[in-house]
Amino acid sequence: MAAKKKTAAKSAPKAKTKEAVAMRGPKVGAKAPGFSMPTAGGGTVSLASLKGKNVVVYFYPKDDTPGCTKEACGFNEMLAQFRKVDAEIVGISRDPMKSHDRFAAKYGLKFHLASDEDGKASAAYDTWIEKSMYGRKYMGLERSTYLVDKAGIIRAVWRPVSVTGHVEEVLAAAKGL
Repeated sequence: MAAKKKTAAKSAPKAKTKEAVAMRGPKVGAKAPGFSMPTAGGGTVSLASLKGKNVVVYFYPKDDTPGCTKEACGFNEMLAQFRKVDAEIVGISRDPMKSHDRFAAKYGLKFHLASDEDGKASAAYDTWIEKSMYGRKYMGLERSTYLVDKAGIIRAVWRPVSVTGHVEEVLAAAKGL
């Protein structure tokens, strides 16, 4: 009996921590924070310019790394299906435009790949967080996704994101809008 109480006590802080993570950033039902950024290929993208479309806004840590590449290629492979439900994809990282241009060209990415070098979008979505790897603390982007409807309202939030199966989950949610 005492062992069960001990286990329950240990699991409670984990749940609280996960809940705290979910509480960061804009919430479902809120107006999505606006942004305007340069994109790979020399263009620009803003949330205002995509009004009237559903928008998948996803933040990723770094161009051309294994998880980020898998996620970007997943969105790219399903781009036609997202467009059938009138959804645009905007991938955002703090990498410079040269890096985005190489990343987009290398993998044939055909959606908006935006550079948030000044950190304004990541600040607005509260995705620039303290991370830890091998005991070293540093600041970096949390892999996060926001599904924004045609009126600019956040309809779903995924934080933190596990890449496997994520694109399919976002597509299913976009189909429900």
